[in-house]
Amino acid sequence: MSVSVFDHPWLSGHFGDAEMAAILAPERQMAHMLAFEAVWSRACGRAGLFDAAAAEAATRAIETVRIDLADIATGMAQDGVPIPRLVKQLKAVAGSEAVHKGTTSQDVMDTALALTLQEASDLLAARLEVLAGCLDGLNTRFGDAPLMGRTRMQAAEPITVRDRVATWRLPLGDHLERLAVVRKRVEKVQIGGAAGDRKALGPKADQVVADVAAALGLAPTARAWHAIRDGVADYASFLSLVTGTLGKLGQDVVLMAQQGIDEIAMSGGGGSSAMPHKQNPVAAELLLTLARFNAVQVSAMHLAMIHEQERSGAAWTLEWMVLPQMLMTTARALAVAIEISQRITRIGRP
Repeated sequence: MSVSVFDHPWLSGHFGDAEMAAILAPERQMAHMLAFEAVWSRACGRAGLFDAAAAEAATRAIETVRIDLADIATGMAQDGVPIPRLVKQLKAVAGSEAVHKGTTSQDVMDTALALTLQEASDLLAARLEVLAGCLDGLNTRFGDAPLMGRTRMQAAEPITVRDRVATWRLPLGDHLERLAVVRKRVEKVQIGGAAGDRKALGPKADQVVADVAAALGLAPTARAWHAIRDGVADYASFLSLVTGTLGKLGQDVVLMAQQGIDEIAMSGGGGSSAMPHKQNPVAAELLLTLARFNAVQVSAMHLAMIHEQERSGAAWTLEWMVLPQMLMTTARALAVAIEISQRITRIGRP
């Protein structure tokens, strides 16, 4: 039995998102870590830090290796990170010391995180664009229809559907702008070595960093960000802002769908086991749940910023527990909001 609603046998039908799950899949994470190790060997060979022929042979071996994930799990229980056991496996197949030397576990895993966020951001940006288009379509179909404007849940002054939809639509452009900015803060290579100072690379540090970054499609950095986690926390805050906007959409739809108000009609809807006449606003309610979940997780990501000295085990690993769930939540919320906007058959006063 799964303890996560995102991959539970039946709860995932409500919470799961297949596309984001594929991005976060263990196999995909391992592929990112192997990509770093392969590129690392090659870059160090080019820089003369490894024997060039041995480095190229190691790279080719890493690119085709099959990893024993059960062994990785055993090592994880012992070491608290998967990389020591991974490196042991890589050295066994590469037959060379031109593997991993000069880097460290956090370099591998943080660079894999950067590659993951790169893929996740592409997905989220695409869905934000789709949702914006769907809401524009609602304005085209229903924008001039009258609604009662409500403040503090009391009737205020007449408005139009366009006025209501604007509060759903306008923040999406801001979120796309935020995402473009925050991507630059997280889509960057992590290279620091044992204590974050790149000392093992000597005068070749800048060359190796630039080479690895270019090969992986990430930005180079002037120094390691092992214990500088504000970029990752900023990304988490962005995720919560998106789900907060979608939660507002969901809250409005729930209220508009109330019997006696009936300002919105949708195809489909949720059934009741005891009251078959009901059409529950299940999708809109889910947006509320997802927004509240992400809002709570932001505090954990801000706590994960507090690293002691040059590297923290406790703070760093807290990110592993929280950020993937926030990514799943945001992807699912966007998918649900798109679904809601496509199922609306009427907005306006009945």
